[in-house]
Amino acid sequence: MKRYLSLAKPGIIFGNLISAAGGFFLGSRGHVDIAQLFATLTGLALVIGGGCTLNNCIDRDIDSVMKRTQARPLVTKAVSVRHALIFGLTLALAGLVLLQLVTNVLTAMIATFGFIIYVFAYSLWLKRSPHGTWVGGLSGAVPPLAAYCAASNQFDWAALVIYVMYVLWQFPHAYAIAILHLEDYILVSMPILPVVRGVKRVRQQAPYEIAVFLICASLLFFLGQVGWVYLLTLMAIGFLWIKSALRSSENVDDRLWARQSFAYSILMVVGLSFTMAFDWV
Repeated sequence: MKRYLSLAKPGIIFGNLISAAGGFFLGSRGHVDIAQLFATLTGLALVIGGGCTLNNCIDRDIDSVMKRTQARPLVTKAVSVRHALIFGLTLALAGLVLLQLVTNVLTAMIATFGFIIYVFAYSLWLKRSPHGTWVGGLSGAVPPLAAYCAASNQFDWAALVIYVMYVLWQFPHAYAIAILHLEDYILVSMPILPVVRGVKRVRQQAPYEIAVFLICASLLFFLGQVGWVYLLTLMAIGFLWIKSALRSSENVDDRLWARQSFAYSILMVVGLSFTMAFDWV
């Protein structure tokens, strides 16, 4: 069971469920259906886990080369590709059926969109191209959007802002991860920005990427969806994140810089998700 659980990448599932919970609470507007919240998060977890499992199947060639992934079950042949495919498809199908039965058609359609983008457009096609980060962002922002729509049963301006802000968040977050594992990405010739244009380029543009994200995320306040606690949390963490990112001109080790940027990106998601739970308007 541990082998199959690792294929589903529980760390990624947990991270996505934090932002999804924030989206659900915001969409609920204080009228939280606990059973529906649990079913929504469970359904999304199953779909994400299924997508991650299929991603493992597709990436097993480069996983066998990169140091941090050489112990994955498909690389060591602890799990067969056939069984992994069955496991991944079963998880995804179960999650989509659960979302359809317990939430609404809109949520199931959005989750299906995210799954298709992640597995086919990203993992199978564009991950190993210069467009991989963009496409990955399109799928990575789906969980909070789907959860919001599960609670609100509508796709409105707030839903659009939630989706776009989390797409924008993906860039500094993903590039920080790439710098932390730069040797592995170079080893498999992954054409992500730090490899193609260099770490210096990433560090130079990071403050601008964070600023654009902050502007987009603040729209929830100006649209009257959230209150001052959300906005102040966004600005406080954003200020610290940009301040850390601006150290690009200083003699700061690349990995230390990336580790700090990664930490602030996670803190941002946790902070916004927490404030969305109670600071709705």
